[in-house]
Amino acid sequence: MDLITLLPFIVLIGAMFLMTRSAKKKQAAAAQMRNDMQPGTGVRTIGGMYATVKEVHDDTVLLEVAPGVHAVYAKNAIGAVLDDAEYNRIVHGDDQELDADGTVVPDDASSLTGDTDAEVAKIDLGKDDAADDAETEDATAKDVKDATAKDAKGEGKTDGDADSK
Repeated sequence: MDLITLLPFIVLIGAMFLMTRSAKKKQAAAAQMRNDMQPGTGVRTIGGMYATVKEVHDDTVLLEVAPGVHAVYAKNAIGAVLDDAEYNRIVHGDDQELDADGTVVPDDASSLTGDTDAEVAKIDLGKDDAADDAETEDATAKDVKDATAKDAKGEGKTDGDADSK
C-alpha cells in the first residue's frame, strides 16, 4: 500500500486520540474536584442549585440547600466546588468589590442625563380630547342612523324573534 492512501487514516486516528485524551483530562479534573470537597464548602449542582456541603461519603454528598433543609446527592451531580467569596457573592449577595469602591449603579436612566434637578418635559402621545369627543359623537350618530334604517326595513329584531327565515 502506498503512504498517500494511508495518510488520511493516520490523521483521523491521531485526531481521535487527541480528542479522547482531552476528554479524559477533563473527567479526571472533575473527579479530583469532587474528591477535594470538604464539609462547609459551597457547591453548585449540575441542576444549578447552590448548597453547602455537610457530609461527604464514598458516592454521595449530604447538602444543606436551605437552613435546616438537607438533601442527599450523588457526587456526580456536583457541577462545581466554589470558593467562599464566590459562594457568598452568589447566594447571599455579598459583593465585596462594590463595598470597597462604594460605586452604586442607578435604578433608572434619569441620573445619567446630568440634569437631575430639572423637571423633564413629558410628551403626551395620546389623542386630543376634542378629537376623542368628535369621534364618539360620529360613532353614536352612525349607530342611530343604522338602527333607524333597520327598523324601516323591518330587519331589526325584538326579543323572542327566531333566526329562521
